[in-house]
Amino acid sequence: MNKLPLLFVLLLLSAAVLPVRPQAVAFRILEYNVENLFDTLHAEGCDDAAFTPEGEQHWTSLRLGYKLKQIASTLLAAGGATPIDLVALVEVENDSVLAQLTQRSRLARLGYSYIVTHSPDPRGINVALLYQPARFRPLATHTLRVAPTGRKVRPSRDVLHVSGRLFTGDTLDVFVCHLPSRRGEKTAARYREAIGRELYGYIDSLMARRAHPAVVVTGDFNAFWPEAVFAESLQAELPTAGTVWPRRLYLLSHGLEAPGGIRGTYKYRGEWNQLDNFLVNGSLLGEAGPAAHPRLTAGQCLLVDFPFLLRNDKVGGGVQPAHTFLGTFYLGGPSDHLPLLLPLNIQP
Repeated sequence: MNKLPLLFVLLLLSAAVLPVRPQAVAFRILEYNVENLFDTLHAEGCDDAAFTPEGEQHWTSLRLGYKLKQIASTLLAAGGATPIDLVALVEVENDSVLAQLTQRSRLARLGYSYIVTHSPDPRGINVALLYQPARFRPLATHTLRVAPTGRKVRPSRDVLHVSGRLFTGDTLDVFVCHLPSRRGEKTAARYREAIGRELYGYIDSLMARRAHPAVVVTGDFNAFWPEAVFAESLQAELPTAGTVWPRRLYLLSHGLEAPGGIRGTYKYRGEWNQLDNFLVNGSLLGEAGPAAHPRLTAGQCLLVDFPFLLRNDKVGGGVQPAHTFLGTFYLGGPSDHLPLLLPLNIQP
């Protein structure tokens, strides 16, 4: 009877006893301003009459259904073989449109649940977080509301905070923002900065209580680096080769580019702007921490630029996001913003 070479036997034995290091898996978060995702009904006390069948936008069930179909297609395409784990949505009206999106579109088979704010915004606009229950289990939900900074300033959207347990057992704190519009110029900028200061104080206190804080802040900030809401209110920095502080916030979405001259998520008068952003605390940028703690590295934040999200920019040249509306003129696109995608690399 033939005998196996001694070296081959030893290799087999060593393979049997050596532990196999689990490979990192991706936990993905997508942020998307979906441009006025209203239902077709007037809500008492809200300035939303334009988005009704009789309103100036002529917002019908058919148009809403088509918009939901496009949003669902975007999330499915971004996910590929597996669903996106968390989806932060900006400019959604209420539970009604989210129920239709998660239960009556092509997303229904993916089993998303959602959390939505109920803000004092005059138009009834809110932010929301869709999540995969098997991968992220909400533990606590809080909304941060900051009063207007002047008598003539309209209330803004609440900031949504969801603290959740990852499938690894770690806690992840996610914040979804939609800060005041740029149309208010200096007045709106002061309001954005006030919200940023309140948010930073809240996050800093939260990180002080966490043994290993993992914080992700995302949404439409209606601002871009290095405006004061980032550099001063949130005390954020850009990730560099220098020292990374665990409790400092770092902006990962500055300077993003995609083919075709795309240099942001929103295009205004021919110029791209990075209004949508992702920030994380320094713990998510380094290697220190316990096994199974979420990891990500700078530069992984991506623009989602599928062709069906874009159309030709006849004024500024190149391409721009495919708007649903241009003023009151219906264009039929999914949104005037592009989504952002951020993977967290998790070691199980």
